[in-house]
Amino acid sequence: MMRREFVKMAAAGAAAGVALPLGSSASAATATTSEKMFAHKRGTPFNLKYAPHFGMFRNHAGDDNVDQLKFAADEGFSAWEDNGMPGRSVEEQNRIAKAMTDLGMTMGIFVVNMGTAWGATLSSGKSDERDKFLGECRAAVDVAKRVNAKWMTVVTGTVTDRISLSYQTANVIDCLRRASDIFEPHGLVMVLEALNPRDHPRLFLTTIGQGYEICRAVNSPSCKLLDDLYHQQVTEGNLIPNIDAAWNEIGYFQIGDNPGRNEPTTGEVNFRSVFGHIRHKGYAGILGMEHGNSRGGKEGERAVIDAYRWSDDFGA
Repeated sequence: MMRREFVKMAAAGAAAGVALPLGSSASAATATTSEKMFAHKRGTPFNLKYAPHFGMFRNHAGDDNVDQLKFAADEGFSAWEDNGMPGRSVEEQNRIAKAMTDLGMTMGIFVVNMGTAWGATLSSGKSDERDKFLGECRAAVDVAKRVNAKWMTVVTGTVTDRISLSYQTANVIDCLRRASDIFEPHGLVMVLEALNPRDHPRLFLTTIGQGYEICRAVNSPSCKLLDDLYHQQVTEGNLIPNIDAAWNEIGYFQIGDNPGRNEPTTGEVNFRSVFGHIRHKGYAGILGMEHGNSRGGKEGERAVIDAYRWSDDFGA
């Protein structure tokens, strides 16, 4: 079925005189179409809340953050995410929040623990390391309120040498329960990101099943999973069955094709099928576009938008 769809799209593009740029495979070449193919959909809302990030459309919109938001909204995107939001000035946070409110856009994630994400902060059981993390959680509450965010990424850090994994897991759960006590009164949700061990060796949390177990143990509405489909394709694949198995604990998705960690249609993942499955399960949250552009310049930015138009065309 997918192959027939690709062939039909290629034929339609040829009939319209539209060049189909080459990708990493025949599928990518036909799925990643030119600007003309989806010009009639420009500005039409997508079926799902895909969230670009600052810099993704710089060649079209310029360097100003608000101008980039306006460009994305004009293209039909209704959400945004910014890992580094806590590092921006209060004035810029307020400016971004106002622009998003004016544009009717929803704020996605930012990273809570930039300072402690890459050490054995949660797994070690050391009180001083735990307190550093909890301090970042308290600071994140202020940022979230300022930018109207609900979801925030937590990276659980690295493993700790010479301590059994079972005890490390208990230490992580204890830290996350304390963090939940901070977030829960404000209606905020930390989402735990499992990262693949090829790109990020020695990290504690690597699989969706492991994250599911931890969320169940923390047992708080403020502790959920971030299912980053790029990382999970690298680590374990089996994307749709894992989505189903962990569904009740998934609070947020992020996107990136593999190999390359670029936009859909440039790698091996059938995102049209995955997005359709997520939509049909009733997901109304955000899917962060945490990936690069496979090509540079305006042409590359247009290819990203068109890839989402194609992948989002799974039927209502």
